[in-house]
Amino acid sequence: MYYASPTGSVRAVDGVSFTLEKGEALGIVGESGSGKTSLSLALMRLTPRNATTIQGTVSLEGKNLTALSDEEFRINVRWKRMSMVFQAAMNSLNPVIRVGHQVRETLELSSGSNKAQLDNKVLELFDLVGLSSEIATRFPHELSGGMRQRVMIAMALVMNPDLVILDEPTSALDVSIQAQIMNLLKDLKRDLGTAFIFVTHDIALASDICDKIAVMYAGKIAEIGPAADVLTNPRHPYTNQLLGSIPGLYSQTPPVFVAGTPPDLVNPITGCQFRLRCQFAMDRCNDEIPPYFKLSEYHKANCWMLEGAS
Repeated sequence: MYYASPTGSVRAVDGVSFTLEKGEALGIVGESGSGKTSLSLALMRLTPRNATTIQGTVSLEGKNLTALSDEEFRINVRWKRMSMVFQAAMNSLNPVIRVGHQVRETLELSSGSNKAQLDNKVLELFDLVGLSSEIATRFPHELSGGMRQRVMIAMALVMNPDLVILDEPTSALDVSIQAQIMNLLKDLKRDLGTAFIFVTHDIALASDICDKIAVMYAGKIAEIGPAADVLTNPRHPYTNQLLGSIPGLYSQTPPVFVAGTPPDLVNPITGCQFRLRCQFAMDRCNDEIPPYFKLSEYHKANCWMLEGAS
């Protein structure tokens, strides 16, 4: 997915591919501007007006969603099969409508149930996400950040979707509330069998819930694989640097920031996009874009140092 800008076309998402199983959680991590949110919006067909190029295929249980019209996608897929929790809960909720009614709106449009049945469904969802029934009568400004985020999660679950995309769901919350939201997501994953795409810049947070981790850089996936493999045996230099920037609980080594700045996606450099920030860059990195090298059955990364690795 490319965006139009005054200086040219921004290659926000460029050749991303992955598979997600039912009930599985995929963490998409990387710096700001790496394409994480753009990828999420593309999957939900909520692209901004300046999106100029949208190509590729999205398949859900073998059905090609990209072949559906916008209206078919809205009626049959969005919120019923795939839903999304946005980053800023306060900006996503209508400030002048009670939160219970906002959760109920989707049900009213797609269900023939009466008001009492809809209200009961809303209260069941609130209980599921750890909110008391009286919260449904409050306005967004009367809730804490953690409560608002729980309301957004309830809203995403209202149609029992197969997949929920979470875009930085805990970034505006303090550490104790972050832990509560993460525990809630783990419970939902276990009890409902819901699949998650967890978008975050915090690789340590992703490790708490994700079965697989994809590391994005400059609109592409630099490395993807089972969480245990990516976290304990990172093979791409960028993944190594991200992990090195996280303070360890028992480590005597101080964290080191990732040097340099992300590349300009309007005028990308030739060859490997990470080469100007990589201590292992070779002459080959200047001219040739590295392909993905398979490191195990499910683990792969695109770095020339891995050529011949198995």
